[in-house]
Amino acid sequence: MQTESKTHEPAAWTDHDLRPGVNPHVNADKARRVEQMFASIAHAYDLNNRLHSMWRDQAWRRAAVKMADLKPTDAVLDVACGTGDLAMAFANYKIKPRQVIGLDFTVAMLRVAQHKRPTPTTNHQPAHTSYHAADAMRLPLADKSVDVVSIAFGIRNVADPAAAMREFHRVLKPAGRVIVLEFSTPTNPLIRFFDRIYRERVMPITASIIARDRSGAYKYLPKSVNTFTDRGGMVDMMRNAGFTDQTIKPLTFGVAVCYRGIKV
Repeated sequence: MQTESKTHEPAAWTDHDLRPGVNPHVNADKARRVEQMFASIAHAYDLNNRLHSMWRDQAWRRAAVKMADLKPTDAVLDVACGTGDLAMAFANYKIKPRQVIGLDFTVAMLRVAQHKRPTPTTNHQPAHTSYHAADAMRLPLADKSVDVVSIAFGIRNVADPAAAMREFHRVLKPAGRVIVLEFSTPTNPLIRFFDRIYRERVMPITASIIARDRSGAYKYLPKSVNTFTDRGGMVDMMRNAGFTDQTIKPLTFGVAVCYRGIKV
């Protein structure tokens, strides 16, 4: 019955919505469409991430955790946590933070995250981790209440990324760190050429087949990378929100980039 209802559900993103020259980030209904598409692909999200990053996505998350410069007293807020991979990377890090909070707009993604909670071992007790439904632009936390705010492959899916960045700044304590992991356009022309073919021609087909997706998610996702701000724009967004000492770390030939900013 669930499969049948998904079949008849209207697509979140149609070919018309994603036609050349159209920027999906300015769509007035972007938030609803993003939630609908992630609910549609939540069941296969992790598998597609592994396959289509060639198993690099977890390494990118570990690099993001390392850039956070964790301390045992830190409270970590992972925004747009999805199925919980980055939250778990924080919870399982060798320097265990005091607490990890995962927030996401899509309840279906959080259900997957709940089943992937980190498990203790004889040599390591992971940080306490909890998941909650929330909007990145209206974080349900007090001012200056956490030490690290992270967001992995999610900032471009927020209706107003600049507003979300200001929220990150609001909830961070002084000297707190914001960590943004996002896809990017490689600077090397040859790598950029092959990356674009793979991202725009191959991945939308294979990922949609694996997820049995009709929402248009895997057509939107590469388009959302191409039409999102570049590295300089991301640094400007962080600076405008009040962050200083921005650091940029390209990963896997610049296919992904990790950004860090400090709240003074």
